[in-house]
Amino acid sequence: MERATFSLLFYIRRTKLNRHGEAPILIRITVNGVRADASIKKTILPQLWDADKGRALDKKREGKELNLYLDAIYMRILKIQRDLEIEGANVTASKVLDRYLGKRGFVDRSLFDVFREHNDKCKKLVGISMAAATAQRYETTLQHTQDFVWDTYRKKFFFLSEMSQQFVEDYMFWLLTKKGCSHNTSTKYLKNFKKIILLSLAKGWLKKDPFAEYKFTLEAVDRDFLEDSEIQKILSKEIAISRLVQVRDTFIFCCFTGLAFSDVKQLKQEDIVEDSNGVKWIRKERQKTKIICNIPLRDITLQILKKYENNPQCVIKGVLLPILCNQKMNAYLKELGDICGINKTITTHTARHTFATYALANGVSMESVAKMLGHTNLQMTRHYARTLDRTVVKELFQIKDNFVMTN
Repeated sequence: MERATFSLLFYIRRTKLNRHGEAPILIRITVNGVRADASIKKTILPQLWDADKGRALDKKREGKELNLYLDAIYMRILKIQRDLEIEGANVTASKVLDRYLGKRGFVDRSLFDVFREHNDKCKKLVGISMAAATAQRYETTLQHTQDFVWDTYRKKFFFLSEMSQQFVEDYMFWLLTKKGCSHNTSTKYLKNFKKIILLSLAKGWLKKDPFAEYKFTLEAVDRDFLEDSEIQKILSKEIAISRLVQVRDTFIFCCFTGLAFSDVKQLKQEDIVEDSNGVKWIRKERQKTKIICNIPLRDITLQILKKYENNPQCVIKGVLLPILCNQKMNAYLKELGDICGINKTITTHTARHTFATYALANGVSMESVAKMLGHTNLQMTRHYARTLDRTVVKELFQIKDNFVMTN
């Protein structure tokens, strides 16, 4: 059988500019003089396109990256043509294009394009149905995925049709070794990545689930919390630096309310209510879960709120406490722990663990703690449960000792 003549080029349609003045980029496959054309879902300013080369001008980073993408499509279509020849099929331009586009007429999507579209939507949902921290985690996961693909495959682009279980396993290994992430952190990144895979499967862009045989596991972590003596150390320490005083007060407030950093940062006057018995409560929707948390305010928390009611920063922002960003808070908490002689890793989340641990240890029911923490189920609350040494001693010595030593 005489081998078919085959050519492939990229061109732009200058008569179909979008509102930004950009022209769509199309691909043309020609087999034995018969052509088939399709859009690759990319656009470019006409003055940045080199018609002779069928590529973008590569003087800027955007042009270089677009050309890498075009090269990846070029190699993908050449592979399709070779596969059809090996299968003994009658190679035509439409057959090559159909296999590239898929049965439903869509382009073999780039993993990073799908990821970027997803993340852009997440950014728009921040403050509506998504926490800013969640959107940022997806951004971090995208960056890690791009770094992994470059380190492993030396590619700037990766197509969904190339996805496999081996990719998932290698990605996990890369996160653990090259990135130095813990097992649980690596697993969380992989779970974020899985959402993109599930989205692609639902859209029909991916035929086989690379996670089908992959099992997620999380290792048990015994998170630090503060003993009451350590809390007292922090409360009693004379601190001359105003920023550390503010960080100390915010941390103590969270120790006695269990509020997460994202929630205490946005705490406003309307979140404080008073019941018929004169008890003041925090009644606030958690940013992460959208569950209402109900937390009675104790004397020490009321004192802290009173202290900052006229704070200029709070008045301007309309919040009750002067909160720094989470990264700075954690840095200053480390400094605070050092000057107080506390040999533990103290973060903003340590306060939440401290609150839950002591509430449970002092007889507060799991259901009540879950309600105060704004958890959606008790399993989440059980992660915070701790058995304190003093509880063990107290319960052990309640057992009557009937043994007598004779010699």
